[in-house]
Parts: sequence; C-alpha cells; structure tokens
Amino acid sequence: MSGLSLLTIVSCKKALEETPFSFYSPENFYKNESDAKAAINGVYSELYTYDLYLQPYWNMTILDDDHVSGADWFLGTTGAGNPQAYFGWDRPWVGCYAIIGRANTVLENVVNIEEIDPDIKKRILGEAYFLRGWAYFQLVQLYGGVPLRLKSLSAANPETNVPRATVKESYDQVISDLKAAEENLFPLGHAKAGEAGRVNQGVAKAFLAKTYLTMASGAATGNVTVRGGTDNGYYTYAKNVVTGHAGIDSKAYYTLARDKADEVIKSGLYTLTTSWKDLWSIAGRNSKEQMWQLQSLAGTAFVNNLGTYFSARSTFGQGAVWSTNNHYNDYEDPDKRVLDGVTHNYTTLQGTNIFYPFAQSALYKVVNGVTYNNTNSTTAERAYVIKYSGVSDPTVANSDAFYPLLRYSEVFLMYAEAENEVNGPTTLAYDALRAVRGRANASEAPSGMNAEQFRSFVLAERAREFTLEGIRRFDLMRWGIYLQVMNKISTGQNNISKVRSLRNLLLPLPLNELNSNTAITGNNPGW
Repeated sequence: MSGLSLLTIVSCKKALEETPFSFYSPENFYKNESDAKAAINGVYSELYTYDLYLQPYWNMTILDDDHVSGADWFLGTTGAGNPQAYFGWDRPWVGCYAIIGRANTVLENVVNIEEIDPDIKKRILGEAYFLRGWAYFQLVQLYGGVPLRLKSLSAANPETNVPRATVKESYDQVISDLKAAEENLFPLGHAKAGEAGRVNQGVAKAFLAKTYLTMASGAATGNVTVRGGTDNGYYTYAKNVVTGHAGIDSKAYYTLARDKADEVIKSGLYTLTTSWKDLWSIAGRNSKEQMWQLQSLAGTAFVNNLGTYFSARSTFGQGAVWSTNNHYNDYEDPDKRVLDGVTHNYTTLQGTNIFYPFAQSALYKVVNGVTYNNTNSTTAERAYVIKYSGVSDPTVANSDAFYPLLRYSEVFLMYAEAENEVNGPTTLAYDALRAVRGRANASEAPSGMNAEQFRSFVLAERAREFTLEGIRRFDLMRWGIYLQVMNKISTGQNNISKVRSLRNLLLPLPLNELNSNTAITGNNPGW
C-alpha cells in the first residue's frame, strides 16, 4: 500500500476532530521535507472522513439520480429529494472547506521550506493547488457561487465574513488552481510523481477538461433526448442555460475541454483496462485506467462501508443500493458492463441463492449445476453492480473498497462530447466514443447521427459507463435537464420518490455558515 495511504491511516482520526482552519501551526512546523509531506497528507486525509467519502459526499451525489434505486430506509432522504433529513447533509461543505483551509496553509508555508528536494516541493505545491481547485469544483457544482477563501485563517487574516462569489468567479478560481497544479505536478511514471493515490499532471489536465466541459454544457442551448420515465421511453427536453452560466461562451469552453482531453489521450500514459471484470478487481486497482482512486487498506482502521451498501452479497443480507431495471435494459446483451458488471448470481451471507434478472432465467436460473431463485419480486429484481464488490473480505461491514474519482474512459467521453459540440459528430468524435464502447464489447454507435443525436447518445453512454460512480447527477444538472428527467419518473423502482422541485437544483447552505458568515444574507432558493 502506498505511503499516502499509510500516513492517512494515522491522520484519519485526527482529521475528524479538526475544524476547517485549525491545521498545523506554521510557528512549530514546516521545517523540512518530512513536515511538508505530512502536511499534504493531512490535506488528502479529509477525503477519508465522514465529511466526505466515508459516506456523506457519495450519499448526496450517487443516490440522487434517475438510474439509482435502493432500500427505502437508505434512499428515503437524499435519494428522495430530502437532503436535510440526512444526518450528513451539511458535511460536503464542511469537508471541502477543510481541504481548502489546509491547502491554503500548505501553499503559504511549504514554499518557504529550504530543507527539501526542489522537485518534491514543486509536487507538494501542485497537489495543494489541485486539491483546493478540486474542492471548489465540487462546491460550485453543489451550491452555486461560494465564498473564495484563498488565505488561511490567522491573526494576520482574521476575516471570516466572506461573500459568495458568482458561479463564473468560482469556476475561474477552479481553473486557476488546476492550471497551477498542472504546471507543478509531474506526469504519471515520473520518479517524483508520488505514490498511488496521489494526483499527478494527467489528473490535473483531465479535471481541467471536466471543468471546461461543465461550464460549456451549462451555457449550451438546444435539445437533449433521454431514455426514462415510468415506461423507459425516449423523451426530448429543451435545454436551457443553467443558472449562473449566462454569458459563458459555450463553444469556446468546449474547445478548451476537447483540447485538454486530447492532451491526456496523446500523452500515451493511460490505457483502458481490457476486461471490465478485471477493472473492478483487487488486481485492477490503481491501473492506468483508474487515474485517481481513493485508497483503502484491509485490516486497519482505514476501511469503508461501500462494499456492504453497494454489493449484492452484503452484511445487510442484500446491498442497499442498486441500479434500476430500466437502466439495466438500456444496455445491449453483448455489453460487458452488463454481462460482467452486474451480479447475476449470488448467495447471500444467510445462504439464499438469487439470480437476476427474472426475464433472463434461461441464462441465470441454473449455473454450474446450482439453482438460483427469483420470483420476480422487489427483493430479487435488483441490478447490483460489481464496482465496490472487489474487497478482501465481503463478510464484514467495513472493508477495503476503492472509490473511483477519475477514470480514463471519462477522458474519451469528454473528448467525444466536446468535439461534437464544436464540429459536430466527426470521425474524431466517433473514434473517442468507439474506444469506450469497444472495450465493453458493445455494438458500434449508430452511424449518421446529427449533432443533437450524438449529444444525447454520449450522455447515455456516460450513464452506462459510470453507473453508481457519482457522475450521473452532475451530468443531468450541467445539461439543465435534472428536473425534467426526474419528474418524468415521479415514483421510481421500490417506490423511491423521484419528484424534485427547483430547490433541489442546489444543496442548502449549512446553518453554521449562515450564522457565522454575515456576508451571506440568505440560503439557496427554496431552503
């Protein structure tokens, strides 16, 4: 396991107890390279807390889209459009600002350390810029324009009352930080690039592309066709400019997104894992497709509950989160993402044999002489994906699942989307789409699509590729069709409500922020 992971184990408990701006004191720290490394590991460590990826962040993003279903006891809050009923509803804000505060301290102090390898100093500064930019990217997507705090809170900078920047100003800060990260970080494979789990130059480039893409699609107009509703039909929605994106030049930012994604592709440093099943195995961790993953380590306190919530075979009996039957039917039979990526046969820890789906009983009812059961009930008709099942011990509630924060396949699909929006469905756009579908053994995308059809196809392809990875909700939001798509379903599988209102377009600001920051005079609309 990487040095980053081991250091994070030590700092994880401490991270839970720290306030966003109470990191290391510069007066008695920041003396040498070891101090600098410990400080940047402290920034990463916030990712592994109950502010962010131990549950609240993925709960509030993965569970709120059109393709997810699950147990009503788990999806009845965030998954039903009621985030304030969830215990961790304010934690993403707290976690992201904790990262920002710690990154600020690193940027202000590591630059002055003399007892350090210059390349390591450069990398650590790049990591701090990246993590700050990443945090602001999450914040602006979830909350709209946010306060930009670019200096650590200290006696020299005691101001806590910082007004909200505009959406555009918030994105500009993301871009500035990611560009600084790109300049300071080393490429994958460089001797000083750092251990697995750290960000590198390619990750910074890809997140720059993703930022440009998010801005561009938010500013775009036109139509998008989405498969959904209660009948899983095809519905075309008018796409309006997303609030805060007026005045942004959509084509210009799509051009930036395409060119930055192309840099990653042409670097030749990354590859798609040939086997979908291997991609999600223990052996597939930190592969050249998994560009950035949150690490974990069995047998330590550094574990999580992703496996038990998302896997068919769970300490709950069955997992609490699954993909909908309608989304399952959006794949073709040769597609490995559904043939190998969905659990078709499993035995619960209590000894019950179950197969999925009922409609394909000829394939899955009897396998290798073992009979599995499915009475076409809600307890069996669940498309569990394998993405968090590759753990050392599936019989325990807290295990060592890794979480994908960036995959190389997304770079291809960003390129395909951006090229289409700039030049239409060119051969280059089709080639990028083909790379992702070809790995999955899916059929060729329909030839002769126009720009609007290609746009819709890529959006659907992203849904097929990134099911339950926390991407779908952001895609619906950035295209301005979240409300239409969700309300077309109304009540989803397992009676999970998909009804949403205008207030669901942004998360509510935490009460502590509203009470302590007098420069913010009100909450997001509807909260």
